[in-house]
Amino acid sequence: MSQADLIVLDQVNKRYGDHHVLKNVNLTVRQGEVVVVIGPSGAGKSTLCRAINRLETIDSGTISLDGTPLPAEGKELARLRAEVGMVFQSFNLFAHKTVLDNVVLGQVHVLRRPRAEAERKARELLDRVGIGGQAAKFPAQLSGGQQQRVAIARALAMDPKAILFDEPTSALDPEMVNEVLDVMTGLAREGMTMVVVTHEMGFARRAADRVVFMADGEIVEQNTPDTFFGAPSSDRAQSFLAKILTH
Repeated sequence: MSQADLIVLDQVNKRYGDHHVLKNVNLTVRQGEVVVVIGPSGAGKSTLCRAINRLETIDSGTISLDGTPLPAEGKELARLRAEVGMVFQSFNLFAHKTVLDNVVLGQVHVLRRPRAEAERKARELLDRVGIGGQAAKFPAQLSGGQQQRVAIARALAMDPKAILFDEPTSALDPEMVNEVLDVMTGLAREGMTMVVVTHEMGFARRAADRVVFMADGEIVEQNTPDTFFGAPSSDRAQSFLAKILTH
């Protein structure tokens, strides 16, 4: 394993009853790499993403982060979750806490950062994602696009080694999608290690270092965006792209 391999999945399998959701998945994400995972619904993309953060257990195989196998539970798991940020489809913000507090909490409770320092960092990050003026509001007072940007700021506040994005724009109205993708593209350019499950092909072309195409629980092919979109090698990818790119 080279030092630059940050996330490594080796022969990972996951079943829900008879449904084999992940089949012998091997994937390596290097430090600073942006990997975009695409494919039809039910391909196992979200399960893959959630397994990296241990939100889904796996049945066999190993997943390691920065050279260390994922812990099963307990304090080590909480520490791991701090090192791998996660941004969900549904924002998952604390409704009864202000925007500022949403970004401060994890820093204080998990990283044991002094509150003043945590607030300073939170304000800086809220500015960075373009919603510094909303710090005193509650999530319900924000648009979906703004809430998702709070969620990104919250993930960044933990100084993660990587951030996982599970369909971060699929719950948003179309006009809000770009404001979130723009923030993500900025992060990608700054060298944040990212694994992004998305249906947004424009983002995949623009921001990905590598596109991973999944179908039926397997990684069918992976390549640079230019090669993947320009000349996909598998029939599955060709038919998937033909369906989505003609609309």
